[in-house]
Amino acid sequence: MKIDHLAIWVDNLELMKNFYLTYFNTTCNERYHNPVRKFTSYFISFNEGGARIELMHQPDIDAVLSQQGRNKGLAHFAITVGSRQEVNDLLERLRTDHFRITGEPRVSGDGYYEAVFSDPEGNVIELLADK
Repeated sequence: MKIDHLAIWVDNLELMKNFYLTYFNTTCNERYHNPVRKFTSYFISFNEGGARIELMHQPDIDAVLSQQGRNKGLAHFAITVGSRQEVNDLLERLRTDHFRITGEPRVSGDGYYEAVFSDPEGNVIELLADK
């Protein structure tokens, strides 16, 4: 078994798509649009590993989620980017581009070399080195 994809509701679909295409080794499908639900999405595919992120937008999603009683979600997700140096290099690129760095590179208690930042809409992402 494997995780196929992670779905994230976003406010700015194009901004988020461009973020993942710019900073990670990814590609994406054509924009999907459901005019009845006013739902749009992209699947972002990681070129190594096969996992995907579905970026989703729907103008009234806050009201829909509230009606469903949903208010908790994803704490963070991690992307393995290669070596420790590749973690450091990407983190510095993100810092230069004014992303919020919330965890400097370190070895975690469970032995991962990681750094943590927030994407353009505040989702927390861990950058990991190969173990």
